[in-house]
Amino acid sequence: MFGFLNTLLEVLQKQKPTHIAVAFDTSAPTFRHEEFEAYKATRQETPEDIKTGIPVVKDIVRAFNIPVIECDGYEADDIIGTLAKQASKSGFEVYMMTPDKDFGQLVEEHVYLYKPAYMGNAVDILGPKEVCEKWDIENVHQVTDMLGLQGDASDNIPGIPGVGPKTASKLIRDFGSVEELVKNADQLKGKLRENVETYGDQGILSKRLATIHTDVPIEFDERALLYEGPDEVKVRTICEELEFRTVIKRIFGEEASGKKVASTTGQLSMFSEESKAAIEVSETVIIEKDTIKTVDHDYHLIDTPEKRKALIEFLELQEEICFDTETTNIDAVEAEIVGIAFSYIKGEAHYVAIPEDFDEAASVLQEFKHVLENKDIKKVGQNLKYDILALRKYGICVQGRLFDTMLAHYIIEPETKHSLDMMAEQYLNYMTVPITAVLGPQGRRQKNMRDISPASIVEYAGEDADMALQLKHVLSKKINEEGLNKLLDKVEHPLVYVLASMEHEGVRIDQNALEQMSGELQEACLKAQEEIFAMAKCEFNIASPKQLGEILFDRLKLIEKPKKTKSGQYATGEEILSRLAAEHEIARKILEFREYQKLKSTYVDALPKMISRRDGRVHTDYGQAVAATGRLSSNNPNLQNIPIRTEKGREIRKAFVPRDENHVLLSADYSQIELRIAASFAQDKDMIEAFRSGRDIHATTAAKVFNVQVDEVDANMRRKAKEVNFGIIYGISAFGLAQNLNIARSEASDIIKAYFKEFPAIKRYMDDSINKAKENEYVETILGRRRYLRDINSRNATMRGYAERNAINAPIQGSAADIIKIAMVNIHQWLEEQKLGARMIMQVHDELVFDVPKEEADLVRENVIRLMKSAVDLEVPMEVEAGIGENWLKAH
Repeated sequence: MFGFLNTLLEVLQKQKPTHIAVAFDTSAPTFRHEEFEAYKATRQETPEDIKTGIPVVKDIVRAFNIPVIECDGYEADDIIGTLAKQASKSGFEVYMMTPDKDFGQLVEEHVYLYKPAYMGNAVDILGPKEVCEKWDIENVHQVTDMLGLQGDASDNIPGIPGVGPKTASKLIRDFGSVEELVKNADQLKGKLRENVETYGDQGILSKRLATIHTDVPIEFDERALLYEGPDEVKVRTICEELEFRTVIKRIFGEEASGKKVASTTGQLSMFSEESKAAIEVSETVIIEKDTIKTVDHDYHLIDTPEKRKALIEFLELQEEICFDTETTNIDAVEAEIVGIAFSYIKGEAHYVAIPEDFDEAASVLQEFKHVLENKDIKKVGQNLKYDILALRKYGICVQGRLFDTMLAHYIIEPETKHSLDMMAEQYLNYMTVPITAVLGPQGRRQKNMRDISPASIVEYAGEDADMALQLKHVLSKKINEEGLNKLLDKVEHPLVYVLASMEHEGVRIDQNALEQMSGELQEACLKAQEEIFAMAKCEFNIASPKQLGEILFDRLKLIEKPKKTKSGQYATGEEILSRLAAEHEIARKILEFREYQKLKSTYVDALPKMISRRDGRVHTDYGQAVAATGRLSSNNPNLQNIPIRTEKGREIRKAFVPRDENHVLLSADYSQIELRIAASFAQDKDMIEAFRSGRDIHATTAAKVFNVQVDEVDANMRRKAKEVNFGIIYGISAFGLAQNLNIARSEASDIIKAYFKEFPAIKRYMDDSINKAKENEYVETILGRRRYLRDINSRNATMRGYAERNAINAPIQGSAADIIKIAMVNIHQWLEEQKLGARMIMQVHDELVFDVPKEEADLVRENVIRLMKSAVDLEVPMEVEAGIGENWLKAH
């Protein structure tokens, strides 16, 4: 306990993390035990002092207001891996603090292994380079291959007999992976061959056991992990009880009081399991979070027609009501409603139980149709899009003004957590009933809402509606104070209805097209493989970095001095191959081969599994409160990630089709929207004039940067100018530009200098944005959406640099998000007013896609372009490219 506390303080006081969490194993068996019964079987029983100490360690962590994270069925390693990957994608620099070398497999550009000081050794921080050097491998993913081959005695992972670190490293260099080694065991000799052939499956199993899973069902929550200091009362109490008196001085800069901590009910122990009691310390009453047990409330079960009628009569008298559905599924399209809670007075709520039979459920819900569709009654709730969407299948289309607590908090604090639980704790000093208290612990055995009696749900559901109503009053005041009403009421709230409609509609997928595409990609893989073998004049394992490097650089001698990894092996990553592809056909074919494999597994074979059984369509889930920039995100499938840069990648869009032969797809896309916004913000006369006159902006930029006439600009000049135009607004460096263009850093530096010389207003905008951000610690979009940059004045150059780049780009990218959201709201309203059959069905980056009856196509196209162009007024005119086709590819 003392050792843990010292280590924790070392990290908090010296490293000063902005966010932190501590993960623990649970006693439940994991998927590894299910796959391999002997997993960790050789470990001695946990020492008694550790058993008794762990609960205290957890109390210490909680006393510092740091989340304790556990998940049955997974190890702490998996939790850390999952959160590390999610956090890095959210823009964080992540340090996994552990002495366990196995974590090297997770290290990447923004994720590091932090090995704490031990036995006189200094802290050791490992990035990809250091991990590869330590293991003598080419890339960090091969850590699991090394463990699969040599095993891990501490976890009783067997590996392959006779294979130690050096042999394992050599085998991985030669074959690339355990799987490829086992496939090609006939290339080995003697006892090693015999062992690989005999124990190959054991090696593959060992690799699986050693692989840290990064798909634990938890979500990285910036707000929950934000470190804002310890709870002084709790920390003092713990340290007093453990007699860690010198630690108190270290934490608070003073000596321990020496006083005993007591409560009115006698001696208080901080180590009672998950205690949430009120405590009295040094004659001062400190009340922890209120709970449903400490606050007066009046939550009613509505389970008869008479009670429903009485409730409806009261609801119809209200100017605003809060409602929340309880369902069987987190997917709103597939979910069945189990109950619906209403609240319109603080501390009071009514939970309406809904029958399981669909027709009976629809009949009960229809009784509330007039209330929910009444435009004069304001609807309050948390994540209302979900509830609105869940009600659609029961014939209820919620209408009226909205107040969504999740969205309100999103625009107040865009980079934090927006859950009801967190907001209730932060703003109302209230700890809500956890879902696990109703459904049981997370995991495979967790119950479904349908399995719980209505009487057991009342308090949980009623509390949700009550808390959302109370939060509305707190958050609306903050919205008013910060002048964010227009953004919330004119953009985000109306967009809820638009997104709910889009998700309800979904998009039809041509499964036959995907099946055909899958076959074509498989053939393309085989064909590319044959062509590669023909060019190499031999067969080899394309997936083996060592074999590939030997073919390209020893056999074919593509370049004189090929780059090598620290292990002495030729580097054959995508960056290297992309540079070679300009001159060497075999490099192009290898890149093609890799692309075909990825397209097939990630998209073509995955999309059919996402088709709803209900209507045969794919219903993506649009995240409105995810990206801090204001951009929408999408999930299941992630439409933003569908590739468009290659011909084969674009082919995937062929599978997105209209609902039937009487409809077509219409695609409308903003042209160079971010560049136009940048030119407007910077007030750059030359760029504004180029856009207004319809000139090619990249050719115009190239002419200025390379000091030639526009008609003298060649394709290479334009390519470089395009890279600079888009790179500049993302704060690109000379190093980054050199990498992207495959040119010398000195040339890249000269291009950037020439750019700033010719476009001084852009440079001035960038400098002004950074300076303003340093003063305010936030930047704003065209509609006042804020992006907080709390690291803009950091002494850490890396963190400060990241914040400075965001200071330049966030207002531009966020304004682009604002603009397309306004366009979506206006178009949706126009379609409804005109009572047209056309439906908006997808939003991808700066593009909107519509499913349109053929006879409406021209009318809708004309007005979609008009409404997108007029979403806001800019110095630069917005341009929209729109097309119509029998599938998304042809429309785009």
